[in-house]
Amino acid sequence: MTDKIYPLRKYIRNGKLPHFFCPGCGCGQVLNYFLKAVDDLKLNLDEIITIGGVGCTARIPVYLSTDSFHGVHGRTLAWATGIKLYRPDLKVVIFAGDGDLAAIGGNHFIHAARRNLDVTVIMVNNFNFAMTGGQVAPTTQIESVTMTTPYGSKENPLDVCNLAQCAGATFVSRWSTLKPLQTIKAIKKALQHKGFSLIEVLSQCPTNFGRYALKTGDTEKVLQWMDQNSIMKSKTKDVSEYELKEKFILGDFVEIDKPIFEGTTVYKEEVS
Repeated sequence: MTDKIYPLRKYIRNGKLPHFFCPGCGCGQVLNYFLKAVDDLKLNLDEIITIGGVGCTARIPVYLSTDSFHGVHGRTLAWATGIKLYRPDLKVVIFAGDGDLAAIGGNHFIHAARRNLDVTVIMVNNFNFAMTGGQVAPTTQIESVTMTTPYGSKENPLDVCNLAQCAGATFVSRWSTLKPLQTIKAIKKALQHKGFSLIEVLSQCPTNFGRYALKTGDTEKVLQWMDQNSIMKSKTKDVSEYELKEKFILGDFVEIDKPIFEGTTVYKEEVS
């Protein structure tokens, strides 16, 4: 009966609900979008490994009925590399926040993209280190007030999608929690793509980013801010470069085929 009312519940690990996320947090939406993509593609969870490091987003694998890793900060792609080299037949999906992936994990990220490692990375960007209290992060907007930048951040934010493209990623896409259909479609593309896939999902954090940077803990107002500051890639043609600097561009940026980084055939030889 439960499966009929909540068809995606079958992918959730028994006993893990209710979830850890704050009221209004977008991580629950991203979890739901991923499960919808898996369900649409009829993927076998026994063939998926999910990985989370440290942070709000990193908790997502805890709820999934897959084999998973949950460990130290910033090392998700190091683990993913080891798994893919030994078991290239498995789908490996990394859930990481902007701090986890682009700060302490930045070096692993660049080189995994450069190698075209065959993994899917879902980066939930809530513009701050949310779980540890709202510190400034690589993606925090300039002049934003955070716990560690009370007079406003003086650092230019990092465009992680642009970095991924420059490093060599072969599928790159950015959406937001306000775009469920597009986000689900992008995740489906990424799961079927052979090579390094990055989906950045802009996500509301009313508890910390909203409270410090936007002066509101109202989820709806944080979502409105995201919407007002986003623009579809298809509509950027007639917008000046100066104006685009202040916008989050949404869309698919690259989808190409290139040789992937492959390991030995040790596993195949052992089971043959």
